[in-house]
Amino acid sequence: MNYNNAVFEKAYGTFEQLEQSDMPEICFSGRSNVGKSSLINKVLNRKSLARVSATPGKTVTINFYKVDSIRLVDLPGYGYAKVPFAEKSRWSDLMEGYFNSNRDIRMVFQLIDMRHPATEFDLSMLDFLSQMNMPFSVILTKCDKLNKTEFKNRLEEIKQELCEFGSDFPIIPFSSLKGIGVDDVKKVIEDSLK
Repeated sequence: MNYNNAVFEKAYGTFEQLEQSDMPEICFSGRSNVGKSSLINKVLNRKSLARVSATPGKTVTINFYKVDSIRLVDLPGYGYAKVPFAEKSRWSDLMEGYFNSNRDIRMVFQLIDMRHPATEFDLSMLDFLSQMNMPFSVILTKCDKLNKTEFKNRLEEIKQELCEFGSDFPIIPFSSLKGIGVDDVKKVIEDSLK
């Protein structure tokens, strides 16, 4: 697969706008400001295909990027406290509609900031994915911000935090700044398409 062929396709703000799925989809999920857009840009080797914002809660749509014969899907960030209730409700409807619409979802990458324990929202999302029997991997973003000891400790702690979901899913430390984990993410994408 040639990641350089990536193009932004469409953004949808409500479930009703979503078009039928006609290609395998790889999703990226995580709380606001966890680094989804930066990760997508790094994997696609682009500076600003996915819009990056310093303000949490900016991705309020489901964004689709076409790469050869698959789509990468940037899901709206969750857990930003300043978002009004009506917006949270729209987000919830959009996400449930997306996951329940018989799409060819091959992998969901759940992003968690490696520096901090998994949030209640992160655990709820993983629980939801488990209940839906969706294949998922965990990406630990911003791993470059930790020293060697912190990195090693957090890796062990996160395995404990997520043990209720089993141990047969990949956990990938990632840095969009240093490129750590990019090849691992691509390998999971390619394996999920076989």
